[in-house]
Amino acid sequence: MITTAARLNSVHEYYFSQKLREIDTLNKQGKNIINLGIGSPDMPPHPDVIKALQEESAKPNVHGYQNYKGSPVLRNAFANWYRQWYKTDLDADTEILPLIGSKEGIMHICMTYFEEGCAVLVPNPGYPTYSSAVKLTGATPVYYDLKEENNYEPDFEQLEALVEQFAKSPFKGVRGLWINYPQMPTGQPASIQLFEQLITFGKKHNILICHDNPYSFILNDEPLSILSVEGAKDVALELNSLSKAQNMAGWRVGVLCGNKERINEVLRFKSNMDSGMFLPVQLAAAKALSLGKDWYKSINAVYRKRREKVYELLDALHCGYSKLQSGMFMWAKIPAGFENSYALSDKVLYESNVFITPGGIFGNGGNNYIRISLCATEEKINEAIERIRN
Repeated sequence: MITTAARLNSVHEYYFSQKLREIDTLNKQGKNIINLGIGSPDMPPHPDVIKALQEESAKPNVHGYQNYKGSPVLRNAFANWYRQWYKTDLDADTEILPLIGSKEGIMHICMTYFEEGCAVLVPNPGYPTYSSAVKLTGATPVYYDLKEENNYEPDFEQLEALVEQFAKSPFKGVRGLWINYPQMPTGQPASIQLFEQLITFGKKHNILICHDNPYSFILNDEPLSILSVEGAKDVALELNSLSKAQNMAGWRVGVLCGNKERINEVLRFKSNMDSGMFLPVQLAAAKALSLGKDWYKSINAVYRKRREKVYELLDALHCGYSKLQSGMFMWAKIPAGFENSYALSDKVLYESNVFITPGGIFGNGGNNYIRISLCATEEKINEAIERIRN
């Protein structure tokens, strides 16, 4: 009998992978589900980006294997982008590693630095892939709480206690900490003060600070990078992505930034996993990174209007929420009377044919919350509101 590897026993199929199959079944039954759950931008990239892909892919000499570290054109584009928007200097030759989507970077980091016996601090609520990737390495995810009353920022007393707890045998100590600001799913914006605290904490305990930063341009006027903090490169790596702010989710273009030593260490793993990214995609991505302020203003104008409609939807559900959120989702507390977020999500799905994400998939800290995506037209959101009201 063929059996799966033991490492798979600790993880389950990704929630959205399962749920989209269920929604597909309901649609085949004629339900016409409005999906407000997934953060996949529904708007296209800039026309110049699409044109660049078309023109470059028509050339005869661009279809072979590519450099494992990515095209110099793309690495320089990322360096210029970080300098312009994050006020952060990166060496394009040594401190930037393009990725086939930043999600793969989560796995690359985990496989490079974490192993059986060590602990990794993971936010609760937080992106489920952090926990899954840690488990697949054999390491132990240790959850730290992000609470509304603390503005969804880490409690450093709790972090200190966890470091002390896992410094004892049989553990090898805490080796890493995952963070994500603007935070998903809560929408909490980033702050330099928080980043400075995290870098100080990482240096104190020799812990790798892993910052996942794909939402910094969405409904957020001040994009921030943890690498802008003095001395951050000593203990921090940052992932970034073109999926959200450039509307290129399906193109799979991301980046890992950090000091030369960290980039080379991750490359030792990554170079055994793929053979580089299609060159025309890289060159089109470089064009996307050169877009100016007008591009970001245009997409945020759309998201801002959609967010106003989502406020109406949340009011119809009697949910509580803050209007100070960043990113392409709204995070909201469910009303009294529901056992948890899954109960509300299922009620809306089966009675109103609208899918909203239960906050419980992001950890038990999200059990009493839901998350609604802004990646749907105003017309679709209006229709969802009417269905729910009726």
